[in-house]
Amino acid sequence: MEARATLKYARISPRKMKIVLDLIRGKDAGVAMAILKNTHKSASEYLVKLLGSAVANATNNFEMDETKLYVAECFVCPGPTLKRIMPRAKGSADRILKRTSHVTIVVKERD
Repeated sequence: MEARATLKYARISPRKMKIVLDLIRGKDAGVAMAILKNTHKSASEYLVKLLGSAVANATNNFEMDETKLYVAECFVCPGPTLKRIMPRAKGSADRILKRTSHVTIVVKERD
C-alpha cells in the first residue's frame, strides 16, 4: 500500500528541485523531514509541506503507522514554462524562461 502527494505548478525549476529530492529518496519519513528542515535550499520549503501532506494522507486515508513510513519514490517533472522578454541593446530582446515543476512524493510502510 502506498500514499502519495502531488504539488503542481511550483515556481521553481525542476533542476533545483531534483537536488533536494535526491537527499530524501529512500529515507524514513521522520529523517527526511529533519533533512528538509535543515537544508538551506528554496526547494525544501515546498517539500516540507508536500512530505507532510503525503504522511497525513497515509495515516488518515490508509491507516498506516506513521513511524514505519519511508519515502519510496519522489520525482519531479517539468511543468509549463512562462516565457518573458527582457529588452536588450539596439532594439533586440532576450527571452527569459521561468520554469515550473510538478513534484510527486510516494510514501510506503516498511515491513
